[in-house]
Amino acid sequence: MSRAEQPSRRTVLAAAVAATVAGTAAPAAAAVPRSAPDDPAAQGRPIDYHAWTTYRDWRSGTVEGTRAVAGRRPGVVIGTPAGRTDYTDPHTGTTAAWEYATWTGPAHLLTVPATEVVASWNAHTPAGTWLQVELRGTYSDGTDTPWYVLGRWAAGDQDIRRTSVDGQSDGKSTVWTDTFAIDDTSGGLRLTSYRLRLTLYRRPGTRLTPTVWRLGAMGSDIPDRFTVPASTPGLAQELAVPRYSQEIHKGQYPEYDNGGEAWCSPTSSQMIIEYWGGRLTPEQLSWVDPAYADPQVCHAARFTYDHQYEGCGNWPFNAAYAATFAGLQGVVTRLASLTDLETLIAAGIPAITSQSFLKSELTGAGYGTAGHLMTVVGFTADGDVIANDPASPSDEAVRRVYKRREWENIWLRTKRYNASGKVVSGTGGVCYLYFPAHPTPHQRRALAAVGVR
Repeated sequence: MSRAEQPSRRTVLAAAVAATVAGTAAPAAAAVPRSAPDDPAAQGRPIDYHAWTTYRDWRSGTVEGTRAVAGRRPGVVIGTPAGRTDYTDPHTGTTAAWEYATWTGPAHLLTVPATEVVASWNAHTPAGTWLQVELRGTYSDGTDTPWYVLGRWAAGDQDIRRTSVDGQSDGKSTVWTDTFAIDDTSGGLRLTSYRLRLTLYRRPGTRLTPTVWRLGAMGSDIPDRFTVPASTPGLAQELAVPRYSQEIHKGQYPEYDNGGEAWCSPTSSQMIIEYWGGRLTPEQLSWVDPAYADPQVCHAARFTYDHQYEGCGNWPFNAAYAATFAGLQGVVTRLASLTDLETLIAAGIPAITSQSFLKSELTGAGYGTAGHLMTVVGFTADGDVIANDPASPSDEAVRRVYKRREWENIWLRTKRYNASGKVVSGTGGVCYLYFPAHPTPHQRRALAAVGVR
């Protein structure tokens, strides 16, 4: 299961548990250039996922040294570098010179003024390149955030150590590993719009470049709640997703979050990557001890590892890892209900969900957790959730059936009581979605129904 909650990580809404003041008036946001909401139905959802993926999208940004590329999978690359800078890797102490170029997206007006924002991206970073993702937003009081770093990322780990950045706050909001969050939601302050900025880096004097195909962010304002309304079952279907246990990797490669016991996120990611046909070559796996079963899980842990968080559970890093496999893309978002999950499963799209619970709250789990990822692969005829739960003693034991009512509550709530009786946060419907770079019409409709385009 994932790392225990720690001060540098907040995974849902504000840590303060005071209820949001309903109907609090807020000043109008300052006028900004913006991309208009393109889905009227999204107005009724407390979640706004928006992404830049098309050639027109990439042409809409402000560029300093980058250029848009067309083709079957449009993207943005380094054209003529805007400059050169030194970067000292905080995890190795190594200082190196890098050429860089930037792409800054137009302001996106959130359909739901947000208490949280999580970005995610899909990119190719050949050896000798890396990228940085930043966010700057406008508050409902008309003021702006600083530029916040949401990740420094490379697919490999030889040039830089992929990392989140701690210590970012302006007194109104804070970045907690991979999540921008309003510090005090009770007064009505929200983020009303944001811009994302990409900085692409390469070694000087080369023609190498990162290529970014998808850049997006999920903003949300999920109401504080200990329970959620019960949903009505609407689907009986199970997808044939590979089953991998994190527990069989205990003690393996402890430099990556103390070994397999904490690898729920990369283990879940690898299940769905392989469901979509993603495979690692013997050469890619040659670094893994040949005595270890399922070496691809070890590989996923290494290449999702966040060296600042010291864990493999960085949400955008998992989505970005999935998109390093040919023909796949990945996003981090929230879903509003089990009905959303049923819509995806019916289209053949499994989902990785984040939840936290006491042992007594999920019948059959046999454990409690402050945060855990598992893969939803289907629903029984009674509507119960079929999950590939990596916190299982063997690959064969990974398939679990969890009671619908229990499962939807532990996944969708935003507040809960921990084992000490203290009120702490819940995950509020967070999930990773991995799906083909060119979805079928049915898959596109299902993704659009849950707010992903």
